[in-house]
Amino acid sequence: MTAKTSGAKPATTRDILHETALKAPQSSGVYLWRNAEGTVIYVGKAKSLKSRLSSYFSGQQSVKTRLLISHANSIEYITTANEYEALLLENNLIKKYNPRYNICLKDGKSYPVLRITKEDFPKIFKTRRILQDGSTYFGPFPDVAALETFLEAIFKLYPIRHCRTLRNRDTPCLYYHIKQCRAPCCGKISKESYNLYIGEIKRLLEGKGEQTVEAMKAEMKAAAAALDFEKAARLRDGIKALMVLQNQNIVESFDSDDRDYIAYASEGELVSFTVLKIRQGKLLGRENYRAESLNDDDDLIAEFLAVFYDDLKTIPPKVYIPSTSEFDHISRWLAEEKKSTSQVIMVASHDLPRDVAAIQMAKQNAKEDIVRRLRDRGDTPAMEELKEKLGLDTLPVRIEGFDIAHIGGKFPVASLISFYNGNPDKKNYRYFRLKTTDGLIDDFASMKEAVSRRYTRLLNEQADLPDLLLIDGGIGQVNAVEEILNSLGLDIPIAGLAKRDEEIYRPGNSTPICLPKRSDALRLLQRVRDETHRFATSRNQRLRTKENTESIFLELPGIGEKRALLLQRQFLTLENLAAAEESAIAQCLHIKAPEAAAILLKARDLNAQRNEKKSLQKLSLGTAGTTKEKAAEAQYISDLASQALASQNLSTQNLASQALASQAPDSQTLQAAENPPPYGNQ
Repeated sequence: MTAKTSGAKPATTRDILHETALKAPQSSGVYLWRNAEGTVIYVGKAKSLKSRLSSYFSGQQSVKTRLLISHANSIEYITTANEYEALLLENNLIKKYNPRYNICLKDGKSYPVLRITKEDFPKIFKTRRILQDGSTYFGPFPDVAALETFLEAIFKLYPIRHCRTLRNRDTPCLYYHIKQCRAPCCGKISKESYNLYIGEIKRLLEGKGEQTVEAMKAEMKAAAAALDFEKAARLRDGIKALMVLQNQNIVESFDSDDRDYIAYASEGELVSFTVLKIRQGKLLGRENYRAESLNDDDDLIAEFLAVFYDDLKTIPPKVYIPSTSEFDHISRWLAEEKKSTSQVIMVASHDLPRDVAAIQMAKQNAKEDIVRRLRDRGDTPAMEELKEKLGLDTLPVRIEGFDIAHIGGKFPVASLISFYNGNPDKKNYRYFRLKTTDGLIDDFASMKEAVSRRYTRLLNEQADLPDLLLIDGGIGQVNAVEEILNSLGLDIPIAGLAKRDEEIYRPGNSTPICLPKRSDALRLLQRVRDETHRFATSRNQRLRTKENTESIFLELPGIGEKRALLLQRQFLTLENLAAAEESAIAQCLHIKAPEAAAILLKARDLNAQRNEKKSLQKLSLGTAGTTKEKAAEAQYISDLASQALASQNLSTQNLASQALASQAPDSQTLQAAENPPPYGNQ
């Protein structure tokens, strides 16, 4: 169909498509979208063709609608007597044309198998590749966690090799000493004896269900009767491990009926379906199917079932699906078109707990698959929304985030993480061991030091700058960081994400930007913020662990692990050592007086450094930026940012006089003080 529009300007393709939609009849039917080459790219059905087609051009359009219109060149439609006939015709046309934007199933699963290599001393391991090399394979196993549990038990029960490549060695590795390997690499076990273990493992994996377990129990009893208790214990624990592998797929309270639970998740044109197959009361596995569809969410289940259950033999007696307005049509399609006696059941919140739980499980699996697909593809919709909401000039392809972590001022660490195309770019992660705030509680100064060090280096190296800088904090941190960037002559967009209400702050504006909780842009910022927090906290924890596990006495001259242990037993703490007499140290370590004097001098110096840090930490608790009252009185937004700028050359006296001369805080500052940024371990 073609149409002409009046006016001086020539009609665009969108205008022509819109006019075609407006001229469509109100009856039910099927419509086909074609591209410029005449290829059918999408087939849909409608109760009212005019209403459905017009909806593509009205209101706020979704990403998938914009995508469809951008690729379309014409619309055709076929009217039907009723909506059910439209469903049948839609299914036939999809099979005929295989449109790009209708569901075309792609099996997303790749289940692992267990491989036992064909060698003199075989190795057993998990793999997803099957090679025709004579190896023995068992599986596939849908539940990877259960498989890992089984493998872990096997390596504890049977002293078989762990190394992927067996090489001759003079001395065995650690696994031999902890009795988890018999060291075939050193000739400490014969081929025959080793393969007895492999034979037992194969028997664990062969056969099905109770037969294997009963046979193993009989062999276990026979081994115990023959006083071979070591073998009996291995078989006993092997049975337990096998039960774990088998029973991980059992959902309690399920009866013995065969049925499928089907649910889906969608994001834009991406759709992922999850099918949970219950056979004889056991969940045999989860199958993910990936598709691209521009159909309405309410129509996706019907479209999927028409493709998935193409073969009558694959339809179980019961199929459970989420709520859909297409339920009557699906049931009729199964009965009349597929000649199936299977029952389709919609699951609602008040139904049996087992069915509700299974549908929720399928939904969660589908959502996780969507997340994986978005991660692989890149999060372009979120970046586009972020550009619009923050008023950025360019798409924030590269986002860098900062966070500070410390415990009471100890081991302050700043984390820098990088996201590229909406996904973590871990090779560009960095952390900064902060120098100016060691022992202090001042998150503003810490943030300014980290930002200054990072972008001074990028300037010197003439490296690429990020498209957006995200700070974990509120307006105070954002304005402080902006002044640092201004002093460096950089124009990098900055945003701060406050944790309390997930509000977004921009420099110089105390009014936050509030995005809906389901916003793609907010989700992306939260991912960046959470990753900065994880990275900073993990580094701070490693530093604290190192302090707690390494003795301070090792920093003294001429002190190794043995002497450090002697000092620790004698003096317990560094404070006691610093207060001790020189002769006591000499007597404890059996050393001469000059060596003891050097140790005592260094101990007193280290103790003085510790005390100085504690004093600074106490003083920092009363400075501006650590309590909301002090922050309000000192105008922390501007004053604290200025303190870190070396180019300003402001002395401490000048800053103190500015703070004393400042007037009572205005309402905007007080409002900021009522919601201060978080301090301490973030």
